Amino acid sequence: MSGATDHSPETESPRQRFELDDRGFNEVPTKYRRYYRHWQGAGDQLEPNEVICPVCKVVIRSTREIRVGDRLYCMACMTRLRIREDSEGHLEADCEY
Repeated sequence: MSGATDHSPETESPRQRFELDDRGFNEVPTKYRRYYRHWQGAGDQLEPNEVICPVCKVVIRSTREIRVGDRLYCMACMTRLRIREDSEGHLEADCEY
């Protein structure tokens, strides 16, 4: 297939690891609070381990770098998400169900 990116494990670089701190997200159980934070608005920057849930507009955080094709779960709104790249090269989440 021409133009397709090879996503085989041999060609991908190792994923970055991140330390997560509790950002005060009280809408999920205490055990999972470090994996979520509130979106701060237009000036807020997303890290390589963060993506916005399109349903509830909460930032989902991961202990490792998020890449295209990854699947995430938003516990705040109970939505399963799949990561894709938009036309500008940013990561976005699409609802699967």
